[in-house]
Amino acid sequence: MDRFATEKEIARAQLSSAENQLQMMKEKGSVQARRIEELEARLASVLAKAESDAEKAKADTDALVAIYCADAEAAQVQAREAAETADTRAHWVAELAKFRSRRETLEEIHARDFDLAEEIKRAKELEADAEVMVFDDDDDDNDDDDGGKSGSENGGEPDREETVLGDDQEA
Repeated sequence: MDRFATEKEIARAQLSSAENQLQMMKEKGSVQARRIEELEARLASVLAKAESDAEKAKADTDALVAIYCADAEAAQVQAREAAETADTRAHWVAELAKFRSRRETLEEIHARDFDLAEEIKRAKELEADAEVMVFDDDDDDNDDDDGGKSGSENGGEPDREETVLGDDQEA
């Protein structure tokens, strides 16, 4: 019986020791679980901040890309308009040169005592129309200069060429 009692005591001591170890392991596991929860919470916070920063950076980048795309499109439109304006201006400059040449030729013929007053008048009208078209684009682009307006549009001062032509015509 004593032996059973001793074995019982040994078994109880071992059980108590095992329970103490189990209790210590539970406490240790509980402390580790709390640390893990704290680390997970900090990690979740850092991750949320990183995601927020990434979304903000993406939104900023998207906004910049949209602005740059709009600017590029506006630049293309301006380039197209400038090319069209240049083409139109070149056309009217050529027309002006043609009409001036025709008028000058008619004035030379008139100076040789041929009556071409009507033809010269018509040539001057065509030249004036072409000149308006040439310098009309300048008025749109740069409102500060007079853009080659005729004498009445320049405040009453006739263009130098008109004065010279007017004197030649009366002769």
